[in-house]
Amino acid sequence: MSGDEILPKTGPANSGNLILIGMMATGKSSVGAMLAEQLGYELVDLDHVIIRKEGRSVPDIFAEDGEAYFRAVETEVLRETLRGGRKVISTGGGAVLAPANREMMMENGIVAALSATAEAIISRVAEDNNRPLLAGNTEERVRRILEERKDAYSFAHCTVDTTNLTAAQVCHHILMHYRVLAFKHVG
Repeated sequence: MSGDEILPKTGPANSGNLILIGMMATGKSSVGAMLAEQLGYELVDLDHVIIRKEGRSVPDIFAEDGEAYFRAVETEVLRETLRGGRKVISTGGGAVLAPANREMMMENGIVAALSATAEAIISRVAEDNNRPLLAGNTEERVRRILEERKDAYSFAHCTVDTTNLTAAQVCHHILMHYRVLAFKHVG
């Protein structure tokens, strides 16, 4: 399969995949782990798969090969991950930037967007040095990225604001949406 091909259409419910999207620090990884456990699904964190595949950290990939290279690898890993089903897939915050990625997600799973206020995100990433897009003034960069991506997550089947919720509460909201949406898409 060439890099430009989209996966065969399986339909969101037929795959069973639950795909988490959203800005960094909105809870995708922690909520993803809880969802996978509750559903009995495999948990796949795309950034972790990329790190294993590349043999280096995300900041190192950005520093050595640039964001465009990282995004190309991200698309390839997403395509591979969406094969099969019954997975909770936690994406990186920028995975939605490529139209092909959005299309693959919509065709191969139920997509849940996690959001949070700028203040909550800034607080959550304050001491995190593993986010290459935040090098420099963290507050300014978070606000800029939020503005740039304000509509990037709007294609999701549902959105949950994680600002004032625990991971368990977010998980509960997503499971309610997932079960309703999966039921609607069957048949």
